Amino acid sequence: MKEEVKAILDTVRQRDPDQTEFLQAVDEVVESLGPLFEKEPKYIKVLAALIEPERVVQFRIPWMNDKNEMVVNRGFRVQYNQAIGPYKGGLRFHPSVNLSIIKFLGFEQIFKNALTTLPMGGGKGGSDFDPKGKSDAEVLRFCQSMMTELSRYIGPDVDVPAGDIGVGGREIGFLFGQYKRMAGEHSGVLTGKGYGWGGSLIRPEATGYGAVYALKCCIDEQGKSMEGLRVLISGSGNVAQFAAEKCLHFGAKVISFSDSNGTIIEPNGFTREQVDQVVAIKTARGRCSEYKSETGQYHAGKRPWQLVDQADVALPSATQNELDDADAAYLVAHGVKYLFEGANMPSTPAAIEVFKASGGAYFPAKAANAGGVAVSGLEMAQNSVRYFWTREEVDQKLQRIMSDIWRQSSETAKALGHPGDYQLGANAAGFKIVADAMLAQGQA
Repeated sequence: MKEEVKAILDTVRQRDPDQTEFLQAVDEVVESLGPLFEKEPKYIKVLAALIEPERVVQFRIPWMNDKNEMVVNRGFRVQYNQAIGPYKGGLRFHPSVNLSIIKFLGFEQIFKNALTTLPMGGGKGGSDFDPKGKSDAEVLRFCQSMMTELSRYIGPDVDVPAGDIGVGGREIGFLFGQYKRMAGEHSGVLTGKGYGWGGSLIRPEATGYGAVYALKCCIDEQGKSMEGLRVLISGSGNVAQFAAEKCLHFGAKVISFSDSNGTIIEPNGFTREQVDQVVAIKTARGRCSEYKSETGQYHAGKRPWQLVDQADVALPSATQNELDDADAAYLVAHGVKYLFEGANMPSTPAAIEVFKASGGAYFPAKAANAGGVAVSGLEMAQNSVRYFWTREEVDQKLQRIMSDIWRQSSETAKALGHPGDYQLGANAAGFKIVADAMLAQGQA
């Protein structure tokens, strides 16, 4: 690593020594960019400015529960980089949310948004509020209180939040309703809205569909087929559900779903009807343990990665750092050749190292799961022109964007002398787009 780069990383660690998730995300990007800095050292001077967020907002969120008790949660919005467009990134509601997690997500979002080629900067936000087990009335009161404060910092040409873990259609609707009451306008200030009141078709499916479209691009480039490939998927939310649907569409076999309590394995692959059963359970906010099948196997407290003897593809789609080096070694030993990340930073650095050393195709989250924010960008475009595209139109645009992301990543890796290093390719392609804009605008 160049001394100038090492000095920048040392400064980041000194400033935020306890922000482990954020430091992990920065290390992953910067360490992978060595070949770019060797070839084009002008980009080194952009690093310090790009790593530091433009604005960090933290605020309290008081709300009343159903027992008439006041509860206070903590809210965050990190507006990271607007070099190529307004801040754009989701809101996460989960007890684990803290500044480190929001900064890691916002940092990743910069490059993810740039890879879509749409004019969106990077941002992220959320709260340590847990919607699980809360009544609709409690979630409504919390969302209204949060938006009362958040509305000061967002707008359709300033910062456009979306959903993330814990923030689905219900939460987006409650947040949007409060924003409209306060701002007195109906604008594209949030994405992930319902179809008919500003939302886009394909948005719920986009992240899962997009990851599989990227996987298919990789397999097509190798002259192979997805037919019959055995796919391990973690998670059972939107990303996992729609990734599974698209895998089945292309003839692959989905072997697993999971949640925080355990994993379902279908040794011969889930049928369409069995996938629908999982979707119905999760729509009712149930658990994977409720799944019923004569052939299904439920493993309490386990993740999918070390539960089958043979697989071809791993699609981690649950949460960060869910796949470690031992998992990666097991996957490699049992046939997995493709690791495409549906969740944000789901693989540990050691896991990535193990998998890449095996010669397998590793596609990082900022590229593989960019389909969600890509369709959010398309939703913003539709809001701006007061127009709705058909399902087929949005799906075609999504496929084109994911194909472009794959091509950018593959070609950039080759141009830097490391063909097949899609981690380098994705990071370098996204970084160059943002860095060039920052240099042109005198921001670095």
